Amino acid sequence: MNSNLNKHTQFIDLGLMDYQKAWDYQTDLFNKILAVKSENRNRVANDQHTTNNYLLFCEHPHVYTLGKSGDEKNLVMPVENLSSIGASFYPINRGGDITYHGPGQIVVYPVIDLENFFTDIHQYMRMLEESVILTLKAFGIESGRIKGLTGVWLDWEDPLKARKICALGVKTSRWVTMHGLALNVNTALDYFNHIVPCGIPDKAVTSMEKELKATQPLDRVKELLKQQIVSLFEMQLS
Repeated sequence: MNSNLNKHTQFIDLGLMDYQKAWDYQTDLFNKILAVKSENRNRVANDQHTTNNYLLFCEHPHVYTLGKSGDEKNLVMPVENLSSIGASFYPINRGGDITYHGPGQIVVYPVIDLENFFTDIHQYMRMLEESVILTLKAFGIESGRIKGLTGVWLDWEDPLKARKICALGVKTSRWVTMHGLALNVNTALDYFNHIVPCGIPDKAVTSMEKELKATQPLDRVKELLKQQIVSLFEMQLS
């Protein structure tokens, strides 16, 4: 067993943070982990340095982000008009297409070295989805996956009723992760009208608030989601 495995993970709630500021913050952590891994290449086996892990939670002001494999045509409002609805736009370096972030939505950025946990990107994505599925179940919402699509869905087995409640998009380099998931809790869903969410034209978007017909306790949802992630990844939280 590798004695340098480090499952200690620092949890940081960034609160409501500008998208660019949060992107810069996680990029800095991401690059620091990569730097340690680069230095380890020149170290003997018994002198390897452990890499750190971070679990970031936040909300963002209204913003649309476009993944590197996305199509800007899926933003159906001209970029120059976004200021009229108080929103901004960023092409970014995660996978996936276009999505929306805004107040009332929990955004989770795990910046972790998967070599401390397991080295399987597919498993990583499914475990993030599972953390959301288990969180929603605690609130009486049954959810699941649609084959070939990422994210978490309601009525996932009915193509006519399926609607997305959580989007995923990640970036990895040498098993280090950034970006993550966005769970719609009390999200202003009308902002999704200005995009083709995740580039999928025939699927609706929903939120916990809409499904349960009441505003949900954001801090309670955050706590449960954090607990599920920590449990599934067997993190040692600090």
